[in-house]
Amino acid sequence: MPNGQSNGQWYPPEWPDRIRALAAGELVPATPKRAATVLLLKDGSDGTEDGGGPLVHMLRRRASMAFAGGAYAYPGGGVDPRDEHPVRWAGPSREEWAARLGLTDPAQAQAVVCAAVRETYEEAGVLLAGETADTVVGDTTGDDWEKDREALVARELSFADFLDRRGLVLRSDLLGAWARWITPEFEPRRYDTWFFVAALPAGQRTRNASTEADRTVWIRPADAAAGYDRGELTMMPPTISTLRGLQRFRSAEEALAAAADQDMTPVLAEARLDGDAVILSWPGHDEFTKHVPATSDAPPTPDASATSDAPATPDAPPTPDASATPDAPATPDAPATPATPATPDAPGGAA
Repeated sequence: MPNGQSNGQWYPPEWPDRIRALAAGELVPATPKRAATVLLLKDGSDGTEDGGGPLVHMLRRRASMAFAGGAYAYPGGGVDPRDEHPVRWAGPSREEWAARLGLTDPAQAQAVVCAAVRETYEEAGVLLAGETADTVVGDTTGDDWEKDREALVARELSFADFLDRRGLVLRSDLLGAWARWITPEFEPRRYDTWFFVAALPAGQRTRNASTEADRTVWIRPADAAAGYDRGELTMMPPTISTLRGLQRFRSAEEALAAAADQDMTPVLAEARLDGDAVILSWPGHDEFTKHVPATSDAPPTPDASATSDAPATPDAPPTPDASATPDAPATPDAPATPATPATPDAPGGAA
């Protein structure tokens, strides 16, 4: 299977050898970089609640990406060091956010929240900010907005300066902390990623503004999870786990209200040797446990908790229905200006 895909779960083929090297003391784990990703939600196919539960915005990483090519994920990316700079702020204090995110430094907590808002704007064109602490901008289209977005992507403009020049405040109260996953120690590129939920602000709409994605879609979490279970949609463990967690909610508002009760204990994969085979697991998430045979080029073998042995087909889009509504670009005739993000392979799905 290409890229070590089993079910709809993505596994790099080099993982078994790296796991064995780590167990033998031959591999020094890289220090994870801080990152943030956002599950944007809206109610119903036209933005109104229809009783079927909220839709979530997902993007598909280009097949050419070195990390998780073809996998479905959420808008997100690494923390820019300038995200710690003083920024116009509304909502819970930085100290409150630090306690919620499991951090001791309020400046680092601000940086994570700032990265979540900035990356959502960079990759989806959605901005969680307003002129006051109780307003949100209603339209982020237009050449002037696009110029600023491109400057943020190219790191020519800090998010603090962007907010200052537009007289906006970051609305941290529009985010709910949902989960925290850390890339396994055997991965050369590692992220400590906080997952947030947020509702699509009235008047705004998503678009594929990322150079890393070839497709975006609004889809019900249950439908996306079903596509994963059938092996049709490729995802990494944090992505499918967060999707399953959203399935019980009837609206975006209900999901946001539940964010305060979400467990933010970091999830870090564990690997152990069983003879020459490798057993890979994520504590508290038994469905992702894999038994990797001694032959490194063999696909991981799902255990009894896996739901399907069907191979993934990452280029197959979700089955179109009323619950999956692809995004229309804000300017469909104008191609996105290529830019080199500071962290090109950041989350979406960081583990």
